[in-house]
Amino acid sequence: MTENDKALKDCERMIHKSLKSPIVKFLREHLDKSGCPVQDNFFKAIHCDKLQASGYIPGEGIAVCGNRTQMQDEVTQAITHELIHAFDDCRGANLDWTDCAHHACSEIRAAHLSGDCHFKRELLRGFLTVRAHEQECVKRRVLTSLSSNSFCSGSTAKDSMEAVWDVCYNDTAPFDRAP
Repeated sequence: MTENDKALKDCERMIHKSLKSPIVKFLREHLDKSGCPVQDNFFKAIHCDKLQASGYIPGEGIAVCGNRTQMQDEVTQAITHELIHAFDDCRGANLDWTDCAHHACSEIRAAHLSGDCHFKRELLRGFLTVRAHEQECVKRRVLTSLSSNSFCSGSTAKDSMEAVWDVCYNDTAPFDRAP
């Protein structure tokens, strides 16, 4: 078994364990209630060439990068983040991932609601800001994600993010409030 095969097998095992996580169960339940049931085969372990941990592919599912995720917490975090994109895709009949503002809104929500920017995670990444760390983290992660969207080149990404910030940051569905 190659190193890559082992990483993918480990990732598949961690995905299976993540599906039992309370937050993942909650999000899947709300996707189901919204008319978009998510089966276990919606989640796949893949090898990624980019420096990302995961991705949501509309109409296909969630890919978790086995070569970029080594810990259970990372896999659960990635799945949670991507399920928020899936939820947005489900409830937004006119969601257009090529529209930079639409993409920015879903990235704001996913970074904010998934716990991506929890203080401990930020410390582990080497970001030590104490004041407004969560919002700064969300903005940084949104801009990083938007940089991979060819429709968000130049200042378009930042302008789009700022234009939708208040509405999208305060939209906590399907949660009652930000976790």
